[in-house]
Amino acid sequence: MDEPDDRWIAATASALLAAEHERIPIDALTVRRPGLPLEIAYRIQAAAVERRIAGGARVVGHKAGVTSRAMQEQMGVDEPDSGVLLDDRVLPTGSTLARSALMRPRVEAEIAFRLGCDLAGANVSPDVARAAVKEVFLALEVIDTRFTGWRLTVADSIADNASCARVVTGPMVPLGADMDLAAELLIVSVDGTAVATGEGSAVLGDPLRALAWLVGRLHRAGDGLRAGQLVLAGAVHASLPLEARCTVRARSSHLPPVELHVR
Repeated sequence: MDEPDDRWIAATASALLAAEHERIPIDALTVRRPGLPLEIAYRIQAAAVERRIAGGARVVGHKAGVTSRAMQEQMGVDEPDSGVLLDDRVLPTGSTLARSALMRPRVEAEIAFRLGCDLAGANVSPDVARAAVKEVFLALEVIDTRFTGWRLTVADSIADNASCARVVTGPMVPLGADMDLAAELLIVSVDGTAVATGEGSAVLGDPLRALAWLVGRLHRAGDGLRAGQLVLAGAVHASLPLEARCTVRARSSHLPPVELHVR
């Protein structure tokens, strides 16, 4: 198969943006181009993000995705991916989201960070990553697909900005020296009924390892993380369908809860 050129990459980015805007899905890219290289998928993602920035959006962070075994099994992939967080998709806890604005949304609870300093490099250790974190918090990520279904390859997910649709941020607290994020147990409830649980250790053994992985991936692309940026470490449980007229809440032992209302 011929190598995708810049025109195809730009056209594909435009098609994904149009699918999201019109809420009319398109076929997965790997249906037409099996074996689509991850490098090309990230170029499609970057092209779409550049279009969004040109329209007024601002980059506020990044997400590591599919970092837990549960999510990898659910998605049928065997490696993490990453996406870009834009300010118009980040909501404070307690926000209300219209289900009708999305296509096939699912929701997942994550441990997330706000950086206190820049973080970049090829082989950043979890300890170095931890030292760069200023605050930690719980987040609810709403994932969605602009493709016809959730049977995706990792390349499809990457091109679609790692399936990111919205991020709900909980109150941020300092990352204390004695805080063991791997042992932090998250409990997710819908309308007051617990529906999922997961520990931080589900994310590559420790959410800080997901942060370190993300730094390495960005380094290979000639980029890094900036002070003040937000980073999602990935879901600690398999994602849940997001239905209308419900309230989703995540809580844990040492971090303030985060809540989303859906109408």
